[in-house]
This record gives sequence, C-alpha cells and structure tokens, in this order.
Amino acid sequence: MTATADWYREFGRRETRGLSPAYERLSQAVAEDGELLALLDTLPEPKRQPNLLFAAARYLGGPVESWHAFRDWVSRHWAELSTVMRERRTQTNEPGRCATLLPVLALLPQPLALLEVGASAGLCLYPDAYHYRYGSHHVGATSSPVRIDCTVRGAVPLPDRMPTVVWRAGIDLNPLDVRDDEDLRWLDCLIWPEQQHRRERLRAAAGIVRADPPHLVRGDLVTDLPALAAQAPAGATLVVFHTSVLAYVPPDGRRAFTEVVRSLPARWISNEAPGVVPGIVEPTTPTSERLTTRLALDGQVLGCAAPHGQSLEWW
Repeated sequence: MTATADWYREFGRRETRGLSPAYERLSQAVAEDGELLALLDTLPEPKRQPNLLFAAARYLGGPVESWHAFRDWVSRHWAELSTVMRERRTQTNEPGRCATLLPVLALLPQPLALLEVGASAGLCLYPDAYHYRYGSHHVGATSSPVRIDCTVRGAVPLPDRMPTVVWRAGIDLNPLDVRDDEDLRWLDCLIWPEQQHRRERLRAAAGIVRADPPHLVRGDLVTDLPALAAQAPAGATLVVFHTSVLAYVPPDGRRAFTEVVRSLPARWISNEAPGVVPGIVEPTTPTSERLTTRLALDGQVLGCAAPHGQSLEWW
C-alpha cells in the first residue's frame, strides 16, 4: 500500500504540480486515503497508475474537479472503473514530443524510415507534418493544423528543414486507431483536464493520421520488433525510437529490448525517464523537482526534455 501511496504523491509533486491543479489535488488525496489505496492494490501493479485511474474515471463520466465528489463516485462505481483500468492502458500519444525528436532526426542521413516502439495511435510518427516554434525559430509547414511550441536551452541543433520520411511503422501491445471514436475518446481522456491546448493538438494530429494511417502492428517490443524492422525500405535510414514507454516495461524486458535494438541495422532514439534505459550513463546534472526525460541517440545522452515536449535542454 505504501508503494501505491508514494506513486500518487510523486505524480502530484513531480508531474502535475503547476500543470494540472485537479490531478495534483486528487493525487495527494488518494495517497492519504487508506480505503481507496486498498482498492487500487487489488489491481496488478501496472494498473494502479495515477493517470490510468483518473483517465478511466473521466472516460466513464466521473468527476475529477472535487476530491469529495471523485471519492464518492469511485466508491460507487469501482466495479465498472476497475474493469476499464484492467482493459485499457496509459497510452498518452502526445505529438508535442516530436519537438524533442526533430533536432535529432534532422541530423541523420536522409531519407528516414521511422519505427516507433510503443506507438499507441502513431501520432508521433508524423514529425514532418507538424509546424514547430523553438522560440523565434520556426520550421515546418505554416499551413499545418498542428502547432508545437518548445522552449530550448543550450546549443540545440535547430533544424532548417524537415526530415524526409518515406516509411512509418509502429509496434504496440494494443495499438489504437484514431479512426475509431472510442480509441480517440480514450486518448482524449488521457490528457489532463485543464490542458485544452493539448486536446486541440491531439485532434488536429488525429486528422492528419486519419488521412494517411501508419502501419501499426500488435506485438511485443522484444520478440516482434526485428520482423517489423526488416520491412523498412532499402536506401533509407531506419530509426527506431520510443518516448516514455520503457517505464511500463519490467527491468528484464528493458534489458532484452536494448539488446535487440542495438543488434538492428538502425539508429536508436530514446526519450525516457532517468535510469529507465539500461546501459545509458548520464552526465552529472543538478536534480530537479520537475520530472524530465533523457533524450539519447544510440545510447548517448544528448539532453533532457519535458515529458510532453514543452522544453528541450541540450547537454
């Protein structure tokens, strides 16, 4: 029970503070509620995630603005709520993360064949379809309905042109389809309630993906990745990438994945929480109260980023 409580405290303190007042309040309150923690602990550990609980409640029409209303609703709807939590996954598909990938993609030999691990609905497979603003530096089609702002620090190699993508594929245990209304509604519920700009961006990106769906495969990131990678076209630089995925994979699975991805004829971009990717040695940096991810190319850390692509610091 203590581990679950700590999970909620950390989510409120490091992830939602200053970004989602509603989720910050709920996280801290859940962490102090023994009865609700006991209910959560009846679920498998991966299904106790704060964002999964809150998204599932919103998916079912539950209130999240008031702790007392939320607490009462959860008590009355636990059977239905826990069923959704067991069936669904935290598959936040944030196109804003492309802002942290783009500088690395632009450095690689073109054209590119993109393969995303933990692709969800594949919205991050379209970095060339969005418009970016890195401070005063703009890149991408000004006509794109998806606008992404990213604050930069350090010597970020800002691209002057978009990468050339000739192939897009993704692998996921449960790939989502933005052409399916319920899948799109679930993605919408994973966005924190106050962040309307992310919600609008999700819908705009979904419109782009609907018009040209990627090749998404249901499979395991270890056993099924090589076969999908082998489908990449010759003459293109294969780029295997993942953002905020490996935290949901057991340590043995992480190690097996890194062995597989290093064996492929591919460049490898990871953007994960500190300490999650085996074998990556981080530079010594000041600790931060705010959660950040580590951006790395072929196992070499390049910088740190905000989880939803709001900022990028080059090391």
